[in-house]
Amino acid sequence: MSFSKHVINKINEEFESKRQRNEDLRDTRLAEVYSKLPEIKTIDKELSQTGMSIMSCALAGKDGLDERIKNLRERNLELQRERAIMLASRGFDESYTDLHYDCELCQDYGVHNGKLCSCYKNRLIEEQFKLSGISNLIKTQSFEAFSLDLYENKEEMGQLLDYATNYVRDFATVKDNILFVGGTGLGKTHLSTAIAKSLIEKGYNVIYETAQNIFFDFDNDHFRDRFGDGEPVSQKYLDCDLLIIDDLGAEAVNSFTVAYLYNIINTRLNKNLPIIASTNLNSKEIRSKYHDRITSRLFGEFNIKLFTGNDLRKLQK
Repeated sequence: MSFSKHVINKINEEFESKRQRNEDLRDTRLAEVYSKLPEIKTIDKELSQTGMSIMSCALAGKDGLDERIKNLRERNLELQRERAIMLASRGFDESYTDLHYDCELCQDYGVHNGKLCSCYKNRLIEEQFKLSGISNLIKTQSFEAFSLDLYENKEEMGQLLDYATNYVRDFATVKDNILFVGGTGLGKTHLSTAIAKSLIEKGYNVIYETAQNIFFDFDNDHFRDRFGDGEPVSQKYLDCDLLIIDDLGAEAVNSFTVAYLYNIINTRLNKNLPIIASTNLNSKEIRSKYHDRITSRLFGEFNIKLFTGNDLRKLQK
């Protein structure tokens, strides 16, 4: 279970940038205050030496140690009060020169009590949604929004919904490949999106993309390898925890796209990395469109889930 390295690196850089920005703001405010109230710089210098003062008290011996520590504490409180009064005299808030954080819980390090802070996890999920390709779809398509009342064949659709939710529940141990088959407007995209959303929220690296765009990326990388440098964009389709291919069969089929599709399926099967593909084609159309090496994998290695009924998009107009 892992977010993509690209996402993790981006969020780490973002948190480092936040810390630096807040430290720079604190330093700028300190410089402003010191220029107007030089006395505060003297106070801050004495306060910063508190640790050394405590050590000196301890090295002086146990006799009278409690009293020396008490006097030191009282002196610190007195300096803090003086500092606050001086700041107020120039219209500054008492905490004006403090180091402020976007998240006070983890102090913008992304870790709290040895665990990832909620602010860090939320940013990971948000960024993974963008990278996955479903950032817009998740606004309306989730398991909770999948209404069986819209379907005449409620029992069949209920079974598909249960299968999808169980797929997410058992994903850590059961990484089945799925082929969603059926006409347009029957819920294939909705359930695919809901699966992607739920798994991303669990911390998995999920990529959701149309077959056409996937093959376009492979095509670009193919020519880049021949004529230029650059990190292959298509590698993410081979390495992600789950690849969801939407609208398989809508792309223009040629020797290149067939080779790309076979490479995707074969590579991911060998790595035990699952694929969910959805298509509007029936079994006969799939066999006529793709090479036997591909159809044998699709019908032999994938669980076929059939969507039937009426196009909801037409019914809702």
